[in-house]
Amino acid sequence: MASIELKNITKTFEKHDVIKDLNLTIEDGKFTVLVGPSGCGKTTLLRMIAGLDPQTSGQVLVGGKDVSKTAPGQRGIAMVFQNYAIYPTMSVRENIEFGLKNNKVPKAERIELVESISETVGLKDYLDRKPSTLSGGQRQRVALARAMVKKPSVFLMDEPLSNLDAKLRVQMRIELIELHKKLGTTFVYVTHDQVEAMSMADKIVLMNKGVIQQEAPPEVMYHTPSNQFTAQFIGVPPMNITYVREKQLTFGFRPESAAIGRSPQQGLVQTSGEIITREMLGSETIYQIKTPLDTFMIKSIDDQYRVNETVYVSLPEEKIHFFDDQEKRIAQDSSLYLDKIQALRGQYYG
Repeated sequence: MASIELKNITKTFEKHDVIKDLNLTIEDGKFTVLVGPSGCGKTTLLRMIAGLDPQTSGQVLVGGKDVSKTAPGQRGIAMVFQNYAIYPTMSVRENIEFGLKNNKVPKAERIELVESISETVGLKDYLDRKPSTLSGGQRQRVALARAMVKKPSVFLMDEPLSNLDAKLRVQMRIELIELHKKLGTTFVYVTHDQVEAMSMADKIVLMNKGVIQQEAPPEVMYHTPSNQFTAQFIGVPPMNITYVREKQLTFGFRPESAAIGRSPQQGLVQTSGEIITREMLGSETIYQIKTPLDTFMIKSIDDQYRVNETVYVSLPEEKIHFFDDQEKRIAQDSSLYLDKIQALRGQYYG
């Protein structure tokens, strides 16, 4: 196991800094997920840790050792890609032991390692089969097993589940979480899928345009986003954010934080509106409601309301988030937050 430190990392492509002076510590043994929109720099960051695409400046430390100029194969790191990168002409067994043969590991030790790892990832009954006869999930397990036999101190995973169908992705997420618990090794996982990030991570590192927006456990990032970008990237549907011109303030709330009904409700912010869309998801229903204040997405366990119906929306004080002029979230224990609460208190819209 090993921690990872990135110190003042900069990566330049064609005189353009895609990442500049980035600092990040990834804790030993944790499942850390790098998440963000396409082009935010998360895969570039992962490749710099691996040594596949070296940084322009700055330091990469693994287990306290500076590996900035160390070859990828000497860093004690294994990487799993989204396209599996397994050899189609080799059996599962041959794929898993390929690296061991190259490193001249004795045959008896190879057999023992392959047997042990294949049992861990559920491939023991498939060792003599070719990859073409396996499902997508099984092929991904082969890629994982091939990385595991190297006994790396760090696993790097670049969107390893993106080629799987929705049902299989859910299954593989659970398997990866269980695998991490078994191994206790440092996992660094890249994805653009916030559901993967929220369900798998010990800590999420959210990036945008090469800049870390927030790093925190999933529940902290969800309930106390540091800025508007985080608030609207994490959560489905994203946080409602609106600007109240006459009060000169910006506030937001999660879709599930508001209550709806056919009569006025208690709440700091209240408004009436018309249901524009209704998305029935089984255990919950998502309504899009147009009000005089703004158009909001509301998530409810109540599916009785219909499109074109007029309903009342209310929002309790403790569920409101305020943002400043730089789109930073204002802490709830600050005097500025209390001032903004007072500005909204008793207001009724609609």
